[in-house]
Parts: sequence; C-alpha cells; structure tokens
Amino acid sequence: MAESDKQKTAFMTDSGNYYYNVMPFGLKNAGATYQRMMNKVFRTEIGDMLEVYMDDMIVKSKEEVDHTTHLRKIFEKARQCKMRFNPEKCTFGVRAGKFLGFYLTERGIEANPDKCRAFTEFPTPDSKKSIQSLNGMFTSLSRFVAKYAQHTLPLFKLLRKEAVFEWTEECEQVLQHLKKALSEPPVLSRPEVKEVLYLYLAVSSEAVSAALVRETTEGQKPVYFTSKALQGPELRYQQIEKVAIAFVTAARRLRQYFLAHTIVVRTDQPIKTLLGRPDMAGRMLKWSLELFEFDVRYEGRKALKAQALADFVAEMTPPALPNSEADKWTIFVDRASSSTGAGAGIILENGTGTTIEVSLALSFPTSNNQAEYEAFLAGLRLAKDVGAKEIKIFTDSQLVVSQVLGEYQTKNDNLQEYLRLVQEKIARFHSAEVRHVPRGDNTRADVLSKLASTKKKGGNKSVIQEILPRPSIEKQAPSTSSTMVVDINSIKDGTSWMTNY
Repeated sequence: MAESDKQKTAFMTDSGNYYYNVMPFGLKNAGATYQRMMNKVFRTEIGDMLEVYMDDMIVKSKEEVDHTTHLRKIFEKARQCKMRFNPEKCTFGVRAGKFLGFYLTERGIEANPDKCRAFTEFPTPDSKKSIQSLNGMFTSLSRFVAKYAQHTLPLFKLLRKEAVFEWTEECEQVLQHLKKALSEPPVLSRPEVKEVLYLYLAVSSEAVSAALVRETTEGQKPVYFTSKALQGPELRYQQIEKVAIAFVTAARRLRQYFLAHTIVVRTDQPIKTLLGRPDMAGRMLKWSLELFEFDVRYEGRKALKAQALADFVAEMTPPALPNSEADKWTIFVDRASSSTGAGAGIILENGTGTTIEVSLALSFPTSNNQAEYEAFLAGLRLAKDVGAKEIKIFTDSQLVVSQVLGEYQTKNDNLQEYLRLVQEKIARFHSAEVRHVPRGDNTRADVLSKLASTKKKGGNKSVIQEILPRPSIEKQAPSTSSTMVVDINSIKDGTSWMTNY
C-alpha cells in the first residue's frame, strides 16, 4: 500500500485500530489492480504457457518434457518480482485439474462434478427463495446445457412479483429434465488455432439459442451453448429478427471465439441477405454493423450427428412445414407516382412466418406502367435473393398481369423490354403464379410504395429503403477492367484545422 493510502484502510477491533500495510482483496479496485499487475509481470507467457485470473494460475504444456521448463520460467519471473506461492495450494504434473470452477482435461472443459451433484440432489423447491438458489446453481452450468433459457422459463415465471408460488407438473418436468441433462453433461471441446467453427441457430416463441461446434474426424463436438429469454418487445419480433438476435447474442457472449476463428453460420433463414444489405434500416442495421467486424460465412443447415446438438435443434426449432413451405413465397407489389417522383412497395411472406417489407424509391423519370413493372421486377429480384423456389406474385395492375400472362399485347417498345426481362426472371423459379389483386387488398404494399410505414398486427417489421438509380432495362456499359473506379474530387485550398499557424 502507498504510505498516504494506508490509513484509508483502517478498521476497528476489540484490541485496537489497525490498517493494512499491503493491499487486501477487500478493496473495491483490488481485483483489477492485482490482475493488471499479473498481466504486466507475465505478459510474455500469458496465452502461451500460462493462464491467469486473479490469484488462480495454471501452467499448461502440450508435451510432458516441456512442462518442467515452463514451470522454471514462471518461477524465475515470480522470484524477480518477489512473489511467493503457497505450496499447500499448488499441484504439479497433473493431466486434469480444477480452474475457475471447471475441470480442464485433455478432452476439453468439463462441468464440475460437485456442482452437478449438488444440483441433481437439490430437493423440490417450496418457495421463491429456493427457486432463486436453484437458478443460481444452474446458471453457472448453463454453457453445458442446450436450450437453457427455454427450459428454465417456467421457473423464471414463478419469480415474477405478481406471480403466486405454485409448483406445477410442468415445473417438476423441467426440473427432472435439467437434472438428467446435468447427470451426464457434455464435454466442451477446445478449438485449434485458426480452425473453422460452425454456429447453429434456433428460435422458439419465447427464447433463442445458439450452439457453437467444431467438426473433427471423430465427429461434431460442442464448444459452447448460449441462449436468451426474450422479453418485452422482443417477444413480438418476427421470426427472421429472432434468428438475427440469436446470432447477435452468440457473437456478444462468444466474442473471443468470433475474433479468433472463421464462423460458418448454418441456418435455413435468409439472414445473410438481410444483414448484408447496406440499406437496412432500424435494429437490423445496428446488428449488421455489430457483426461486420467478424469473419462470418453462411450456409444451409446440415445434418447433426452429435446427440447433444441433435436435441438442441429438435427441441428449439419449430417443426418443418410440409412441402418445403420455407421456399414458397408470396409477393405483393405496388407503385406510386407523384410530382416529386415515383416509388414501389414490395412485401414478401413465406409459410414460416417470415415477412420482409421493402420501400423502393425510383430516382429517374418514369410512367405509371413503367413504375408498375419496376415494382414487379424488384419483387422478383428480392425473392431470388432470399432463395425462393416457388412464388405467387400479386399486383393491382391489370395491365401488367394481363401482359405477363399473354392476355394483352404489348405494343410499347419500352414495356416490351420490361416484359422480356420479367419473363426471363420468372423462368428462373421452379414455379411462378401471377395474379391480379384489387387495390383495397393491397393496402400495405400501396403504403410502402408511398414511403410511409405500416405493419401487420402482432409483429414488428424491419423496413428496407432503397433507391433505384436507373431503369432495369437500361443497358450497362461493359467494364474494361476488373478494377473498381472511384470518383476523385479535388479539395479547394483554404485554411482548416490542419493548417499550420
């Protein structure tokens, strides 16, 4: 302790008043100060042969012949700084040991058997206080249990102020399920340097969950399980937003893994298309920017072989809809024209409850019929982006529907180009159905086309706003080079904050 600060640590006893000569751990900033000192002393060893958290240290070696050398190096550093170790608290030459409440072994990170035993032997709660104790015990082991938040929802609901304690059959089933899960907890595997890790996402009505896994020659091995109970407005998110928040929650909690490894997200939801759009609005834009710093790739979900992971997906994901309903999309399009410009509104919906709304501004002169075709084409492009295979597209333009179906002739040269482009894009889907809908049944798309906001009852929507710079049928000049051309603008001379005085 600094001489000027020693008296600030004074305390009273029956035999007199005393103060500390050395820093005690009871001080508010003692932990941070001690950790900072340990990081400074062992800055070259931490991460390589040593891990330090406060007064817990572990010297690790891949080969037994190197362990003595590593220990000698650590002792020399400690002797230089006049640090001492308590031999009664030291263990040497072991292949497994307890560190920060977990067991570290050659296989990976294992749950503490004492904590698991205490949980499995916990009696049936008879009050809110006992449920708080139960939840506290389970929270420390939540990384070993998939669907943690989903399973504990009935228990957390009993802790609400307005809730009357009543231990129901559902609560008993949850408790027995958790006890069974912790009777044989999985071993969390340690990833290798630069290894590609895989993230599986799953959602339910009140919780979201993620599983980070690695794939080895021995099969799939879990690295970490995360979950989050949805609260307040989050409960009203549409499914695609719940998938996104599951992804963001995993990235926040597992930041060290996301920074050190390439993460492959395996999901059947079109979050790559939505999070990758630079014109995304609202919370989706915020999440997209937050995930931008990580090396993330996306691919469709594949079969899970590990039993713990299979249970994770089976219990957290809504049952698959028949006939690939996720690939069937319904599209509503409409246009609006005024003296200030034209716009288009597009709404995409599929059988899984995913809804995407787009407001598209046309920044070029256009006729009413041309705007209708632009809205139609924008809907087809967006459907292709989200991986739709079968589509039904509705518009209130009788002219466009009749020309696409071949009922009307197209005499205008400009509209002929649009019709050719529409037929070309429709041919890329497995099946496509075009229908006319009365304007009164197309209100939401009509409102979006006027750059206003609307939402369906019972859910929040992320509205994408775009600007289309030129007509879709306009031919683009072929590029002579693969190099991107960037505008270079001159800066006028003048004084500024960079000018030397």
